[in-house]
Amino acid sequence: MSAKVRKQSSNSGFIVALVGIVVAGGGFIWWKTQQKPEAPPLVLPTVTDSLLASKAQGYTIGSPDAKVEIIEFADFECPACGRFATITEPDVRKNLVETGMVKYTFYDWPILSDHQNTIPASMAAACANDQGKFWEMHDALFNGQYDWSGITTDNPRKVITTYAEQLKLDMPKWNACMDANTHADRIKANYALGMTKQVQSTPTFFIAGQMYPGALAYDDIKKAVDAALAATLPIPAAVPDVKKESGAAK
Repeated sequence: MSAKVRKQSSNSGFIVALVGIVVAGGGFIWWKTQQKPEAPPLVLPTVTDSLLASKAQGYTIGSPDAKVEIIEFADFECPACGRFATITEPDVRKNLVETGMVKYTFYDWPILSDHQNTIPASMAAACANDQGKFWEMHDALFNGQYDWSGITTDNPRKVITTYAEQLKLDMPKWNACMDANTHADRIKANYALGMTKQVQSTPTFFIAGQMYPGALAYDDIKKAVDAALAATLPIPAAVPDVKKESGAAK
């Protein structure tokens, strides 16, 4: 083969390689332009922020006319919260909430130092709330807590997505909400509210304004509710002492 032919062959190979690089580069640029920008990571407040706390929005069930409110600050990945939600809370809902005695409000209070998958869970519940199914997602998350928790997986979204599908959510809408961290501000505000109330662990309850740290037994909750209800009753009017009045008349 002559030097001229070898040179032409070498040039052809170079041109083909260059075209391949350009095509691949163009394809990569096109692919990047089609990707949705990642939402910034959620950063929780580290100091008390009353203004942020004022924007908190809990999730409430029960009659708005109930005279007593139970407030819970909880972390979806917290084992003690999971035990309460699956063992005790069903009785609270059935006997106290559904009977109109109390209304029950849940605020997420994620503890990032201990629970690496808690934010996706809070976001999943908030996004489900957009479709009127917060409590259904709340129950699914706690019932399946082990399957999506940090001790089991680094990809909680994959597991939690199956709950959303089982709840028959509008999946494109729910996924878009998750991708955008749509309710990051709500989660941060709920956390800030807990800080202003001196919450330090989960679960923490407030019953008629009184703080009760730790998972409570049903009987303890019922006792606190009964005491709060009794405090709302009118004080009976004093009954005249008939004997004294009769004696005075004599």
